[in-house]
Amino acid sequence: MAGFDKVVSSYEEALAGLEDNMTVLSGGFGLCGIPENLIAEIKRKQTKGLTVVSNNCGVDDFGLGILLPDRQIKKIVASYVGENAEFERQMMSGELEVELTPQGTLAEKMRAGGAGIPAFYTATGYGTPVAEGKEERNFDGRDYILEPAITGDFAIVKAWKADRYGNLVFRKTARNFNPLAATAGKITVVEVEEIVEPGSLDPDQIHTPGIYVNRLIQGTFEKRIEQRTISEAATSEGAK
Repeated sequence: MAGFDKVVSSYEEALAGLEDNMTVLSGGFGLCGIPENLIAEIKRKQTKGLTVVSNNCGVDDFGLGILLPDRQIKKIVASYVGENAEFERQMMSGELEVELTPQGTLAEKMRAGGAGIPAFYTATGYGTPVAEGKEERNFDGRDYILEPAITGDFAIVKAWKADRYGNLVFRKTARNFNPLAATAGKITVVEVEEIVEPGSLDPDQIHTPGIYVNRLIQGTFEKRIEQRTISEAATSEGAK
């Protein structure tokens, strides 16, 4: 069992080998399913010059957004600026290199990278700034652009449950980009809410096989919500 056990005991051990100027793929969508403790460890390590690939960049004081004030991120490949004022400020001032990518294209770029596919054609973005500098071809009367796949030095992922071999189960919408990122990192590090013994998980319920996972750590999570809206009726009812 020891040879297959992926569990590490500290976040420092989980991100051992992460160095300046590496590419990091991060799961999550908004603040849903983000590997918040692994991001906090990158903040603590003060790793600089990173290229980060993620749907968005968190918010100003949580998620990937905490890496912006100290200029730890050099470039981000994302599909959404989101609720992050500092991300927007650095992008507009030219301090941060941003490659905005259509959301579905970004997902497919990571999926292709994990599958060993170097590039793929898509109609999304043809005739827009997204297509600038990219090869174009026509198939059956429709125009497409060639999009390169994405891989990273590290992938940081949040799952709900795992066994000690690294087989992962994601919960509801927190699955989002996490399974895609997990396959495309040279070193994939996963933090989970619960670790169980091998054989405890139904094989049919496993979303990501442990073969893609290098390190696994159990954490506790804040699971912050970007914007919480409560109706006046609910507020009045709660006050009774």
